[in-house]
Amino acid sequence: MSTTPFPAGPIQRCEGRAVVVAGDDIDTDRIIPARYLKCVTFDDLAAGVFADDRRERAGEHPFDRPEHQGASLLVVNRNFGCGSSREHAPQALMRWGIRAVIGESFAEIFFGNCLALGLPCLTADHDTVLALQAAIAADPSAVLQLDLEPATVRFSAGGKARQWPLTLAEGPGRMLVSGEWNGTAQLVAHDSELRATAARLPYLSGFAAA
Repeated sequence: MSTTPFPAGPIQRCEGRAVVVAGDDIDTDRIIPARYLKCVTFDDLAAGVFADDRRERAGEHPFDRPEHQGASLLVVNRNFGCGSSREHAPQALMRWGIRAVIGESFAEIFFGNCLALGLPCLTADHDTVLALQAAIAADPSAVLQLDLEPATVRFSAGGKARQWPLTLAEGPGRMLVSGEWNGTAQLVAHDSELRATAARLPYLSGFAAA
């Protein structure tokens, strides 16, 4: 698992090795089984990411393979994160070490939950995703550079580099590169304005005598 700090501000680039989890319609129950939803905090969710799939594959799941330990980019296929709306799914991925996801498409709620954590989800067409997955399989040690503006991914290995275009909607892209995705940081940054507004609200400051 990665020890890379969680994102806090603007996110313009992600770099690192990649791990591929292939297959369409991988739902949130596979990403983090329901029994892990009993947790009080998200701190220990990394241990549960893909727990059932990993147990079935007895050490051969991509998240268990030694060459993928420390990977920070995840490459998936179509409709990733479908199923229930549990926010534990992106939390588990992030706490394992994933800092960005590339796929053919994402379930809408999963995408929104990722955005709220500063976990970019970018898309590419079917052939591009397959080509990227094949390149990673051929050289898991290769470092990828994912840029959000413009949205591209660069794969470098053996002194050669390949680059593919990605897609990120304008609104989420603006939120990520500006840091607006982080609602808590936005509140802290505007603390004085918030306090001034609160002071003017009668239900917080007390109603004046009639």
